[in-house]
Amino acid sequence: MNESTQTGETPQPPAPPPPEERFGERDPSLPEPPKMQGGYDFFRWVGRVARWYAADGKRHPLTRRHIWLPFVILLAILTIPYVHLFARGPAKVTTTIPFQDDFNREELGDNYFATGGFWRIIDGWLYSPGVKNNPLWLKAKLPRNVVVEFDVKADSTVGDLKCELFGNGRDHSSGYILIFGGWNNTKSIIARLYEHGTDITDTTPAYVKKDALADGRWRVFRDGPKVEKGRVYHWKIVREGSKLTWYMDNELFLQLDDPNPLEGSDHDRFGFGTWANDAYFDNLSIRPL
Repeated sequence: MNESTQTGETPQPPAPPPPEERFGERDPSLPEPPKMQGGYDFFRWVGRVARWYAADGKRHPLTRRHIWLPFVILLAILTIPYVHLFARGPAKVTTTIPFQDDFNREELGDNYFATGGFWRIIDGWLYSPGVKNNPLWLKAKLPRNVVVEFDVKADSTVGDLKCELFGNGRDHSSGYILIFGGWNNTKSIIARLYEHGTDITDTTPAYVKKDALADGRWRVFRDGPKVEKGRVYHWKIVREGSKLTWYMDNELFLQLDDPNPLEGSDHDRFGFGTWANDAYFDNLSIRPL
């Protein structure tokens, strides 16, 4: 029998630890921590908070292992894609220019690469089943001045037929993006690095054009014509110097004049593409100019 029972007293629970020993609490008699004022330098404020805790002989909650260890693990997981991005190296090369492909076979083979989408050959056509901007890249380096030709047709009136030139061979929007009948078959564009970039026309204010060129993500566009279901279109794209010229069925379709042309190891690949529509490509030809 314990002492409290012998004396007739009711047992009391143990007293809670002092406030300064509880997680995240401090003795109310201690001075308030420094507050960050508007415009105050964040890192100086962090330093003041750290010194404030040190002066009181207390440990900041973030120094406790059960808090910072999960945070470090989460940070490491979140950085994995970025580590992969810098460590993956350049895209592979398995063939050279000039290059031709009529897709009269069963399998795509080793000369193409895609990060997603079930690209495949059907009845002698390269088939794209709505690959959501996962281009099929040719594993060949483009010359600076080049001519690219191919046939393409859509399986619906949605439009949105695409190809990419002078990309990095891995990522969408890493070069020039050519879109026929985009935005529900209402607009066609040649875009530099971003298909939703700033539109540049002859009437674009000078300050808007200057900012867009400095940013590097801009585009030229035209309204119409619409993509017709089942119609075979012949595309011819010519890059000569600073000009990228697009011909549709042997007629001038669009032209982009880039004062800072994309080139180099990150801008030397060609790829087919689509968004949510089914499309077919054939008779690819790439040659130096």
